[in-house]
Amino acid sequence: MFHHISGEAIPKFYGATTIGVRGQLVIPAEARKDLNLEHSTKVMVFGGPIREGLLIIKADSVAEILARADEMLVGVKDILQTKTDDSA
Repeated sequence: MFHHISGEAIPKFYGATTIGVRGQLVIPAEARKDLNLEHSTKVMVFGGPIREGLLIIKADSVAEILARADEMLVGVKDILQTKTDDSA
């Protein structure tokens, strides 16, 4: 979830957790509630761009994110094509 400060969306901080000896970590209860994460929820784990963090996202959300990104790319392609056609 996000907090809105000065019109900007700021990711919510849910707390800190520690990785256990078996490599497991506990997602704070408030985060599980807010994000509707249950014991059987599939998640995908991605490494950060500077190898200092993780992004954990619900697996069923990834398809939606990719579909939105594809729509945006089609829109950009259409805009670029229109500009090319106008200059010809």
